Amino acid sequence: MSEGEAGTAQLERSGGRAADELREVAIEPGFVRTATGSALIEAGETRVICTASAQESVPRWMAGGGGGWVTAEYGMLPASTGERKQRDVTRGRPDGRTVEIQRLIGRAVRAVVDLEALGERTIYLDCDVLQADGGTRCASITGAWVALALACARLEERGLLERERSPLRGSVAAVSCGMVGGRALLDLDYGEDSSAEVDANVVMTGEGGLVEVQTTAERTPLSRAHLDELLALAGSGVERLRAIQERAISSA
Repeated sequence: MSEGEAGTAQLERSGGRAADELREVAIEPGFVRTATGSALIEAGETRVICTASAQESVPRWMAGGGGGWVTAEYGMLPASTGERKQRDVTRGRPDGRTVEIQRLIGRAVRAVVDLEALGERTIYLDCDVLQADGGTRCASITGAWVALALACARLEERGLLERERSPLRGSVAAVSCGMVGGRALLDLDYGEDSSAEVDANVVMTGEGGLVEVQTTAERTPLSRAHLDELLALAGSGVERLRAIQERAISSA
């Protein structure tokens, strides 16, 4: 193999994807019949069950204020990675990564929710990772929004929410990106993420507004030009995820 061929081989992605191409993404709505809203999201080999459960009360500190609340919990099933992951309940507390991710999911989704229109009720978003191959937090946010949208539609059907005033002010989705081998790549799988010089998770609304950007340079400082390139990649990815979310909701 020549030097040029070796360089090309090193840049090949799983599935032969282009640098700006998402992994194959599928969202199955209504995956959990007993939940108010639910979805199974698959992004390549990453699979996450997202459920939205409505409770007709709010945290004590919000009681009487007339508004609602949306919060999230996140967890990885023991067999979701190659090596068995101990359950949080066995350890007696969630680890720092779990707490950070579930707070991110809650913040991301609340960015597009009118809490007053939700009324004095809480929507719990539970994201459980069945299989992890990178991007679990991004898949969780994208799938959780679909579960929430389906839950709101069901609450409207029951007459618990006003149809004329939906709590959803827009959509939200998230995608990873990073610099790998000096190239900007969209939607990193585990192998790419573990070797990236820079990795980022970008949360955006369907209209293109930035909700949160988590970026870390592992080896080489990130230039402004490369940051702009990554954000542009993420924007195109979220636009495609938005279309997939819409199709999932319309097929429910």
